[in-house]
Amino acid sequence: MSDNRLGSAVSPYLRQHADNPVDWREWGPDAFAEARARDVPVLVSVGYATCHWCHVMARESFSDPEVAELLRRYFVAVKVDREERPDVDASLMASASAFTQQLGWPLTAFTTGDAQVFFAGTYYPPVPVGQVGSFRQVLAAVLDAWRERRHEVDANATAIAAAIRQGAEAEATARGGGADGGDEPRLPTVDAIRAVTTQLAASEDTTYGGFGGAPKFPSTPLLEFLADVAADGDDAARALLERSLHAIRSTELTDADGGVFRYATKRDWSVPHYERMLYDNAGLLAVADAEQARGIADFLRDTLRRDDGAFVAAQDSESTMDGRRVEGEWYRLPLDQRGRFDPPPLDDQVLTGWNGLAIRGLAIAGSRHGDDEMLALARGAADAVLAAHVRDGHVVVRSSTPRGASSAAPTVEDVGLFAEGLLELALVTGDVTLAEQARTIVDDGLAGRFTVDPVLAGAGTATGEQPQTAMRSGTVALASAAVTLAALTGDDAYRDAAARLVADRASTGTERPLGHADALGVALALGRPSREVVVVASDPVDPMRAVRRDARRPGTVVARVTPDQADQWAEAGFELFAGRGALDPAGYVCHDRVCALPARRAEDLHAQLVG
Repeated sequence: MSDNRLGSAVSPYLRQHADNPVDWREWGPDAFAEARARDVPVLVSVGYATCHWCHVMARESFSDPEVAELLRRYFVAVKVDREERPDVDASLMASASAFTQQLGWPLTAFTTGDAQVFFAGTYYPPVPVGQVGSFRQVLAAVLDAWRERRHEVDANATAIAAAIRQGAEAEATARGGGADGGDEPRLPTVDAIRAVTTQLAASEDTTYGGFGGAPKFPSTPLLEFLADVAADGDDAARALLERSLHAIRSTELTDADGGVFRYATKRDWSVPHYERMLYDNAGLLAVADAEQARGIADFLRDTLRRDDGAFVAAQDSESTMDGRRVEGEWYRLPLDQRGRFDPPPLDDQVLTGWNGLAIRGLAIAGSRHGDDEMLALARGAADAVLAAHVRDGHVVVRSSTPRGASSAAPTVEDVGLFAEGLLELALVTGDVTLAEQARTIVDDGLAGRFTVDPVLAGAGTATGEQPQTAMRSGTVALASAAVTLAALTGDDAYRDAAARLVADRASTGTERPLGHADALGVALALGRPSREVVVVASDPVDPMRAVRRDARRPGTVVARVTPDQADQWAEAGFELFAGRGALDPAGYVCHDRVCALPARRAEDLHAQLVG
């Protein structure tokens, strides 16, 4: 008899498993206390609502009554939504890397009653395939080790936990330096960072574009790093970026409605893995040309946007057509025929950090391409998340659905990405209230005000954010937001804190850029002289207001305000705007907050920027 406890879960992924015969528990102290009391291992299965192979393993194994009975008798089974609980996912992934380099989802981890991993893998088939054993064989082997070689199990679990703990302590030390001092961070030199493009050029697929073979991902942090280096004057980086973006937009990776799939299963970008994630599309917005950005914005608006303006997490790869659950077939239909079938379902979670990434991308693209609707979409998402996930200025909710708010605590991803998005939107719209909110959130992040999961803490395996290849890191976003605040406020403690957050990641990135490209971008900004640009104009179509589109370069912050808004920013403590409301129009170009005489015409401002 199943005692499945997932029926009331907020997470859509957990609710997908509510009818399994498996006695699933949610992650929490009670599940591990039960395992200790019964002296059985814990199976932790991690996935997310739009994950195709998670669906496959659910149909093949977790819907099998015999497998469910094995799990009920000899294990405690725990389901985790990686999107709801990225802290748990990061910790388990770090431990799983001791057993396999083919990491992904579903993640299948076996732990002790103290939540220490002693074996892990990913998808397991119902029958053996090549060298991969069946799920039942894996369960039998785990039980045999648990019963017959318990000392080895415990020793392995302890050793892995110790290694994870050392990494977590190093991460905490980097963040804990904050604005209070400590050892001077050692950032890589500008030359070392720019030299990374040579590595990337060597790994380019010169036949089909992009990097590496199959599967092939858009790797948006890598593309944004190339955009940063290109804006720093590197024509080779610009050409590499343009070739990569062309490959993405001109192949099957981009759907007919403008949305971009998570990855392609073939080297030539064909046969997409059909799920569509908010983070991939949001990340591409920051570097896409006008046509590609418009298509992505249309997809966000028409598919992922809720009525309140917030964006949900993803759209599934699978849909039901003619009574069959199939992968990809709906997407392969022409646009004018898709209406005959229900579209693939949505992962209806609103995630604070991912919405921050979308706000940032829409603000950058809307400003660069002069697209007011993109700015309106960004503002709608910001207002929705501020209303539902922020209380008294502090981020208190990571994930919510129409069924309520998750109890999962916000992470650095939520704080960093949301603050960075709010700041980007504030600079474009001139709304100081967004910048004030971002400043409070950044201060929270730099102070390390995050709730550590009690199960992970008790296991000694609580870990920081892992390297990111598919989306911008929350830690890096927090650092980037701090750099921007330093320019706006004149408080260099923010800049020092940012350097501490990214120094180690950027140094690693000069040797292994995949996973650390976003940190390289922030380190490049920190390595360049600070440049601040303030454009003051009450006329919304004044040509000076278009300066932001061609002023991007590492180390530069550009703000557009009206005279009244300039005064509001100054009153709120953003010293860069002090006295800027007197002339209209006027453009101010400053280096380390020492400003040239104001430019009164767009051509004069442009001359100062390129001079």
